[in-house]
Amino acid sequence: MKVAVTSQGPELGAAVDPRFGRAKFIIVVDAETGEFAAHDNVQNLNAVQGAGIQAAQNVVSLGVDAVITGNVGPKAFTALQAGNVKVYIGAAGSVSDCVEQLKAGRLECVSEPNVDGHWM
Repeated sequence: MKVAVTSQGPELGAAVDPRFGRAKFIIVVDAETGEFAAHDNVQNLNAVQGAGIQAAQNVVSLGVDAVITGNVGPKAFTALQAGNVKVYIGAAGSVSDCVEQLKAGRLECVSEPNVDGHWM
């Protein structure tokens, strides 16, 4: 399973970024092999609007099966659902911690966003 995790840094030991659309990095991890690639999210970090939708479209284009993040707004959530990407929110700790929590079944897949649009 390929998982996208919002991150404050480009490595597996970095803290999860609680913001989906305005996360500093999106790290894509192969949960089986541990291989990963960091993707800079700078184009959305300071976007006036549409950061969540754009980040969701980018994540879908990376071919991931799931997203792990702290929070996700309604427009980003809708875009992720349209791309058949499962969403796990409320994540905390490092990127690698969160992937391990997912593999152990300790994260719950959600069926709706947990914040309003333009949440910071």
